Amino acid sequence: MRWLTLYARSRQVPASAAAVTLVALAVWAFTRGDGTGGTEAMDPTAFFVLAAGVAAGSVGFGGQDLALDRTAAIRWAPRRVAHVLLVGALAGAALLTVQAAGPRFAPTEVVLRDSAGLVGLAALGAVLCGAHLAWTLPTAWLAFTVLVPPLPPDAVGKTVGWMTSPPGTEASTWAAAALLLTGSALYATAGPRR
Repeated sequence: MRWLTLYARSRQVPASAAAVTLVALAVWAFTRGDGTGGTEAMDPTAFFVLAAGVAAGSVGFGGQDLALDRTAAIRWAPRRVAHVLLVGALAGAALLTVQAAGPRFAPTEVVLRDSAGLVGLAALGAVLCGAHLAWTLPTAWLAFTVLVPPLPPDAVGKTVGWMTSPPGTEASTWAAAALLLTGSALYATAGPRR
């Protein structure tokens, strides 16, 4: 198991986990008793918590030495995919834990869909911009979601606005899944940009 410890340290996993935990604790502390409380309504706080968790985890999508990552005698693709999925799972788990202990911000289906789409964007950001800037795509999508007026309820609006669509919206689910698959596949094969 020593390789797993070394991998976690080189990818800044302890610092990322601490950041995700602090965000979740801060949201819980400031919103106890608040939140929507319903099963269908969505509070924008959910989007911020998920984006913050993914952004914190995405800094580890590249190691200290990118040349070493590309020349090592191990297969990086499975490790990269596992890392992407772990970041998405932890970001979603942090929000679900906050919801279990207090207010409800979004339905579980929306949390899973949005964390999958955001981590796919982060993996794509690592490929396009480098691991140190992998957080830019999920953050930009969050800003777009928050700042743009409501989109039309047609298929294009539901696809582009996948992050804020209600649960059970097929176009939004497919858009998030496509982002996860595309980002993970490109990151697994190409790795982070230098």
